[in-house]
Amino acid sequence: MVTPSGCYLFQDLLPYFLIKTYNMKCRSTRLFLLFLIANVSLSFGQATPGDLVKEWGRAKAYTKAYLDAMPDSGYGFKPTPEMRSFAEQMLHLTDGDYLLVPLATNVKSPFGQGELEKSTTDQSKANITKIVLAGYDFVITSVGKRPSQI
Repeated sequence: MVTPSGCYLFQDLLPYFLIKTYNMKCRSTRLFLLFLIANVSLSFGQATPGDLVKEWGRAKAYTKAYLDAMPDSGYGFKPTPEMRSFAEQMLHLTDGDYLLVPLATNVKSPFGQGELEKSTTDQSKANITKIVLAGYDFVITSVGKRPSQI
C-alpha cells in the first residue's frame, strides 16, 4: 500500500525493498533499510571462527548430499540452452566461494574469478564433487584461520 507521500507501509516494505531498492521514495524507508543492513552486518561480526567453521561444515555436508542425490546423467542437464547445467551451477557456487572468502579472510584464492566454471572440461559427477568439496575445505580452512576480531 502506498501512502499519499509515496512511502510504502512497513507491512509491504520487505518484498518491495528486496526487489526494487533503487526506487524507494521516502526517507523513513531508506533509514529503515539502512538500520536493517547495519544490524545484519553487526550480527555477522559476532561469529567466532569456530562458529563459522561449524556452519560451513554443515553447508558442506548438505551440499555433498545434494551432489550425491543427482544421478551421473543429470550433471550435464540444462533445462534450456541459456541456463547452466547442474555441474556448471555447482562450479559457479564454488567460484563464488573462492572469490568472496578471500575478501573476508585475506587468504589468497588458488583460482581467479570464474576460472573453475570456465575451465573445467571434466564435468563428471566424481570430478564436480571433488572440486566442490575442495572449495568447501578451502573456505573452512580460511575462516578457521581468521582472528576472532576483525
